[in-house]
Amino acid sequence: MLLKDLITCSDPNLANLEITGVTCDSRAVQPGYAFVCISGAKSDGHTFAEMATQKGAAVVIAERDTGLDNQLIVPDTHKAFAVMSANWFGNPARKMHLIGVTGTNGKTSVTCMLKKILEVAGEKVGLIGTIQHMIGEQVIESHNTTPSAYELNELFAEMVKAGCTYVVMEASSHALDQCRVYDLNFDVAVFTNLTQDHLDYHITMENYLAAKKRLFGMCKTAVVNSDDPYAAELIKDLTCKVVTYSMSDDSTYSAKGISYYPARVEYEWVSDDAIQHIRVNTGGRFTVYNSMAAVTAAVENGISVKVAADAIAQLSGVKGRAEVVPCDRDFTVIIDYAHTPDGLRNILSTFKECPKNRLIAVFGCGGDRDKTKRPIMGSVAVRYADYAVITSDNPRTEDPQAIIADILTGINGTNTPYKVIENRIEAIRYALSIAQKDDIIVLAGKGHETYQILKTGTIHLDEREVVAEALKDL
Repeated sequence: MLLKDLITCSDPNLANLEITGVTCDSRAVQPGYAFVCISGAKSDGHTFAEMATQKGAAVVIAERDTGLDNQLIVPDTHKAFAVMSANWFGNPARKMHLIGVTGTNGKTSVTCMLKKILEVAGEKVGLIGTIQHMIGEQVIESHNTTPSAYELNELFAEMVKAGCTYVVMEASSHALDQCRVYDLNFDVAVFTNLTQDHLDYHITMENYLAAKKRLFGMCKTAVVNSDDPYAAELIKDLTCKVVTYSMSDDSTYSAKGISYYPARVEYEWVSDDAIQHIRVNTGGRFTVYNSMAAVTAAVENGISVKVAADAIAQLSGVKGRAEVVPCDRDFTVIIDYAHTPDGLRNILSTFKECPKNRLIAVFGCGGDRDKTKRPIMGSVAVRYADYAVITSDNPRTEDPQAIIADILTGINGTNTPYKVIENRIEAIRYALSIAQKDDIIVLAGKGHETYQILKTGTIHLDEREVVAEALKDL
C-alpha cells in the first residue's frame, strides 16, 4: 500500500513509498514499514526513530524533527496512527454499526447485555471489552479494555470477515485520551457514570470527564445516565441527539416500581409511549442502571423494547459482576470486580439490603494506581459491611503492606470489626472459615480476573478455585 493511501502526504518523495506494514513498536519494525512515533507515559517513540530506520523502516511518522531524511511530520501521531491503522485494514468499522459504552462502572455489563439484545434481534455481533473480545461466539483474549488502534482495526476486519453487522465496545478513558478510537463513528454512545478512578493518569476529575466526553463527539445519539452528578456537564455543548435514563421522571426513559431481590431486579421501563416490564438476573441498584442503559441504547438503535426485555431476561449474569459462586453451604459467596469507592459502595449496599446474617467484605486496592481512593474504600467497607478483611489486590510494584496502611487510614476509629491478612488466598480462606449461617461474603476487586500481579510477576489466582478448595478443606 502506498503511503499516500494511508495518510495525507504532500511530500512527493514519500507519498509513493510502498509500505509493507504499520507499527508504533520499534521492536516490530520490518523492512518497508511505517514507524509511528508515539509519546507514552513511560517512553517516547521519537527516541527510537533512528533505530526503526536502521531496521528498514521506509518512513517515520513524527510530531517533531527526528533528524532523519525519511520522516513525515504530523500534528498528532496518536491520531495519525489511528487513521493509518484504519486505512491499512480497509476501514472495516465503516462497514458495521458501532455502539460505544463509557463510564467508570458498568461498561462490561452494559456491553454484554447489548450483545445479547442484538443477537436476539437477529444480528451477528462483535464485542470489545475488559473480560474478553468476541466475534459472534468466538472468544479472543483481552489485554486492554480498549485495544490499540491497530489491534482494534484488526479485530474490526475479522468481525467484518465473519459477517458481523454490529460491534458493541467499551471505550476506556485511556483509549479516548490516547485517540485509540479516533475517527470512528458510533450510532449510539452510552455514559454510565463517573466516579473517582484513574487519577494517577488523569490527575483531576475534570480531565477524566473530558476524556470520557470525547466519545460523544463521535456519535449520532448520546444515551446518558442523568442521575449521575456529572451528567449535566457531560451533556453541555453536545451537538448530537441526547436522550437520558434515570430512576426519576425528569428523563427521556425512567425506571419505575423497582423491586430488589438477592439475585435479580424487576422494574417497569417507561417512556412517553411505552411501558415494559424488565427482569434482570443480577441483584443491585446498579443493575437497574446497567440494564436501563442497555435497553435504552437498543431502543434508540431501532430495536423494540419487548425484544430487549426478553433478551435481558435470558442472561444468567456476567462473569465477575455480582457473580454468585457455587457453594453447598448455608452462606453465600459473591465475586465482584468492584475496585473503586463507588463500585465497592454499590456492591456492598446491594447486599446490605438483602435478608442475611452478616455481610463480610474481602477487599484490597491496586498498586501503582490512584492512592487517594484507598482510604475512601476502607471507609466505604466498614460503613456497609459487618466485618471487613483487608488484603492485597494487584500490588504490582508496590509493597502490599504500604497499600494496606493507606486503606487503614480510612478505617481508624471504626466500630466495625476487621482483620488484615495480606495474602489474598489466606484472606479468602479466613472469611470462609468464620462464615455463619446466612452470611454473605463479598470478594471485591478481582472479578473476572484469574491472576494476581505481584512485584515478582503475575501468578494464577482464580477466586472460584480458591473458594472451592477452601470449602473442601473446611
